[in-house]
Amino acid sequence: MSVILACFFIWTVVNSLFLVPLPKRSVFTDRPLVSVLVPLRNEERNVKRLVRSLKQLTYEPIEFLLLDDQSTDRTYELLQQETKGDDRFTLLQGKALPDGWAGKVHACHQLAQQANGVYLFFIDADVELKPTVIEKLLTVATTYDAKLVTGFPSFHPRSLPLVGKWLVPLQHFFILFHLPLVFANYTNMRATTAAHGACLFFERTAYEAIGGHASVKQELVEDVMIARKMKERRYRVILANVSTHVVCYMYETNKEVWAGFLKNVYIGLNRSPFFVLLLTMFYGIFYVTPLISASLSLVYGATYALPLAIIIAQKAYVEWKTERSISTCYWMPVSAAAFIVLMYASMRAKRYEWKGRTYT
Repeated sequence: MSVILACFFIWTVVNSLFLVPLPKRSVFTDRPLVSVLVPLRNEERNVKRLVRSLKQLTYEPIEFLLLDDQSTDRTYELLQQETKGDDRFTLLQGKALPDGWAGKVHACHQLAQQANGVYLFFIDADVELKPTVIEKLLTVATTYDAKLVTGFPSFHPRSLPLVGKWLVPLQHFFILFHLPLVFANYTNMRATTAAHGACLFFERTAYEAIGGHASVKQELVEDVMIARKMKERRYRVILANVSTHVVCYMYETNKEVWAGFLKNVYIGLNRSPFFVLLLTMFYGIFYVTPLISASLSLVYGATYALPLAIIIAQKAYVEWKTERSISTCYWMPVSAAAFIVLMYASMRAKRYEWKGRTYT
């Protein structure tokens, strides 16, 4: 067990070398107009932080388009207050959701139709951006001739509820452990595709060539699906380590965490019971049982605690690489167990509810 887990750790370190870093220096010749596009639905708690973050961006020329997607709270009112007097901001009110569309996808589609930029930068309302993020993304796009640059944001554990501490940081773990990044970043293989809706930086011509968000209008995991569409057209997609420049404040309650992951996990596994069973066995054996074996170390010696030490070290490396923190690495066996439960709950769910909308 310890030898196998040590190999997993080594693989994670090697694989992480192919995660493209954001450059320390920004290098590009032209300064095209960039449109920052943000869908918002019942996001009143995030509006002030979002707008403050956008105002601090240093890139020019830039425009901000913020769409209130049929919110039932004070989202639009707060947007008006926070953006007043800044002509870079355009506020839009979303249309009613048509049949056959997922809510966020339809909001992004409307935003893209109103944007003027050469590059379209889609973000979520719960993110906070570092001032130079656009310069960094544009440098990656031009350096690698990428038509889409994406990446997983960092998540501050202190802002997460308990279940969030178990599940949210696993996103980075899955990418660095399970996704062969050399194929993700240097080939057009659809199966080796990952993306995050909190950071989607498109070249507009390529985005429009694949049909934009309309091409994935029914998808709940639209970020991955639209990245796959880009690869199908042989456009370069780069998965970068954006965690230093994009911070996400995803959930405030355990209920939100559970509902958010519930709608994505089984769909993300292609609705495959086989994958659920396979991952249950894998994570049960390699990431839950080390906690059990560690308890035997009190009787049979420290060797039985070694598997637990290795998986904690593996998780700590992932968090250091992407989160700039190792504060949740000790939860790894509990995180693995929670993920197993989540997979079965997601598989058994007949419908998914999110922000007042129901999907099947």
